[in-house]
Amino acid sequence: MLRNNKKFLHFIMKNKSIKMKQFLILLVLGLSITGCKNKLQVIDEFGDNKYNLIDQNSKQVVFPDFVKGKVVIMNYIFTNCPDICPINTNNMRLIQERLKKEKITNVELISLSFDPKNDTPDILTKFAMVRNLDLNNWEFLTGNKVVTDAIINNAGVIAVISDSTIFRDGRKIYYYIHTDRISLIDTEGRIRKNYLGSKINIDEIVNDLKTL
Repeated sequence: MLRNNKKFLHFIMKNKSIKMKQFLILLVLGLSITGCKNKLQVIDEFGDNKYNLIDQNSKQVVFPDFVKGKVVIMNYIFTNCPDICPINTNNMRLIQERLKKEKITNVELISLSFDPKNDTPDILTKFAMVRNLDLNNWEFLTGNKVVTDAIINNAGVIAVISDSTIFRDGRKIYYYIHTDRISLIDTEGRIRKNYLGSKINIDEIVNDLKTL
């Protein structure tokens, strides 16, 4: 935007004969053009789709209806994940803390499990408790696999089950190859921007959120 403003001012300086009224009109147009470029475009949307899910308290919710009117920050996880998901979730926590610090309200955080067979409400609750997460405006959602798959597919998230490890005591650790993502969703349920969840820039997402 700074580069565009410099070009615009350079044009004005070269054309000193422009009348004041014309100058003001051009100034307004110049600011409008640069301002439009800062608006976040709609990447995807959930539209009129209604997804029946349950949260970490076993409460039934309909997504995205239950958060309509709120800006949503959403990530996609499975609790057995050994690396990316814990980092991604911790970044969600850092975002939440930053929002509290700046007194930004009307924002809901959502962590959707794409492994609902294993991520029951009890497991999701333990996952949050171990990390001492504030669930006042943070929902962990699970549900029927067909439903969770439909949501992540709509969001452009890929989750493919990979190799498993079976220990001598019978314990089994399984893995997903999945998209490392945090999404910014507006009050109408439209995805406005995606971020690399494990390496997110907190300033960037907070500034983007303020534009909504």
